[in-house]
Amino acid sequence: MSFTPKDNSKKIYTIDEIKDKMAKYCLYQDRCHWEVEKKLREFDLIPEAKDEILYKLIHYGFLNEERFVHSFVRGKVNQKLWGRNRLRQELKIRQIDGKLINKAFKEEIDPEKYWNNLVRLAQKKHDALYSERESFKKMNKIKAYLAYKGYEFDLINEAIQVIEKD
Repeated sequence: MSFTPKDNSKKIYTIDEIKDKMAKYCLYQDRCHWEVEKKLREFDLIPEAKDEILYKLIHYGFLNEERFVHSFVRGKVNQKLWGRNRLRQELKIRQIDGKLINKAFKEEIDPEKYWNNLVRLAQKKHDALYSERESFKKMNKIKAYLAYKGYEFDLINEAIQVIEKD
């Protein structure tokens, strides 16, 4: 049994080749079910074939939703310096259960590091807006930036107070 991609290219894949491709896709970085299903749509698969591939990926540990959520949260907090709101929004787009999200937040987000990330971002944005003379406009730009990064408004206001003191 073989399948062709929807984009009408000439390449034909067997189900075993698709399994291998999806295993490599999951090995490259942790994936969630939503991402894998989205990738699988590139192939004209019958539902039974899609289900078999998903089963194999889960069975052999290539696809693990909880591992994905923890990895995603840890990476975005440490590398992109995202806040909880942005993380929650991005994970909801990927159809991740709220309980898994909350568990990952508890286990992967160190409150002190989270606060330091927020203050560091606020200070960096403040310094980047050195040409902005009007303090009110400057603070609103900083708040908008931090909200975009996903930080909570009460924490943003506290961070603004900290950088204003300096």
